[in-house]
Amino acid sequence: MTAITALTNTQIRLASRPVGLPTQDNWRITSEGVSEPGPGGVLVKTHFLSLDPAMRGWMNEGKSYIPPVAIDAVMRASGVGQVIASNNPAFAVGDHVSGGLDVQAYCQIPGDQLKRSGLVKIDRRLGTPTQWLNVLGMPGMTGYFGLMDVGQPKPGETVVVSGAAGAVGQTVGQLAKIKGCRVVGIAGGKAKCDWVVNELGFDACIDYKAGDVKAGLKEHCPKGVDIYFDNVGGEILDAVLTRIGRGARIIICGAISQYNNTTPVKGPANYLSLLVNRARMEGIVVFDYADRYHLAVAEMAAYLLDGRMKSKEDVVSGLEAFPQTLLKLFNGENFGKLVLKVADE
Repeated sequence: MTAITALTNTQIRLASRPVGLPTQDNWRITSEGVSEPGPGGVLVKTHFLSLDPAMRGWMNEGKSYIPPVAIDAVMRASGVGQVIASNNPAFAVGDHVSGGLDVQAYCQIPGDQLKRSGLVKIDRRLGTPTQWLNVLGMPGMTGYFGLMDVGQPKPGETVVVSGAAGAVGQTVGQLAKIKGCRVVGIAGGKAKCDWVVNELGFDACIDYKAGDVKAGLKEHCPKGVDIYFDNVGGEILDAVLTRIGRGARIIICGAISQYNNTTPVKGPANYLSLLVNRARMEGIVVFDYADRYHLAVAEMAAYLLDGRMKSKEDVVSGLEAFPQTLLKLFNGENFGKLVLKVADE
C-alpha cells in the first residue's frame, strides 16, 4: 500500500470571482503533499464530486445562506469517497463516506471540523456512489424536503417542476407521483422531455426551447397549478405565476437562469397572482433539514430498491476537467445529475 506521505493532492482553487459565466482564469490548479490526519481527524480519498448550480452563488462575494468560498481556497463541493486513514473511532479505514470533500483528490478533515463537513458513512447496499450524490444526496434531500415540507402535496393535486431532468427536478417529479399527484415537468429539449415522461413517469413535459411555456401550461394544467417547484426563476417563474390556483404553494429552490447575470436579478413581474390566489412562495435551503436527512434517505432508498424511483447521473471523468464541466450546468448540456469522477474506487 502506498504510504500516505507519498501521495499528492491535486486541488482546484478559486483564483478570482467571476463576472458572468466562470472562465478558466477564475481557477487555479495546485498540488501539495498529503499528511496523516491529526487527533480525531480522518483522511478521505475522493471518488466522485457533486457539481451543483449552487456553486455559482458560492463564488460570489456577499451575504448569503452560506459564506462565500474565499479567494485561493479549495472550491467547495460535496463528494463521496473512502477513508484511507483515521484517528477517529467513528470512522474506520475502508469506510465509504459522503460529505464536504471539496474539489480535490484527498480531503483531510480535522477532528473539530468533522461535524461541519457533514461527513457520514454511507451504506452502499442502498445505492451506488453516484446515487449518494443524487437521489440519496443533497439534491435528493432538497427535492424531498422542498416538496414535502414546503409544498405539502395532496393526492390529486397538480405539481409543476422546472429543471425537470436535472438532479433536484427528477426527484421532485417522481416523489410527487408516488404521493398521488399529477406532475408536469418543464425541461429543455425533446430528449429530456421524452425521458421524464417515458422513464420517470411524469404526466407531461413542456419543452421550453421548442414553444410557448404559457401555452403548454394552459394545455397541461387546465385546472391550474397547485404546487410549483422552481429551479430556474426568470421568465418561466413568471409564466407559472399566471397559472397558479387558489392556495398554491411555490417552492423557490434556485434560479439558474439568473446566476450568471451581470445585471441585477430579475424578480417576478406577476407576483400579484400570489395575492389574488391566496398563494405563498417560500424558499428552501437544504441544510436546514440536516437532522432529518436519514429519514428521507431511508424512504427514497426503498423507492430506488423497489423500482418506483430512478436516478440518472451524467458522469464526467477527471479532476482537471472541473472548470469546463461546471459550465454544463449553465448551458443545459448535462442530462441528469452532474457528477465529476475523480478516481477509481
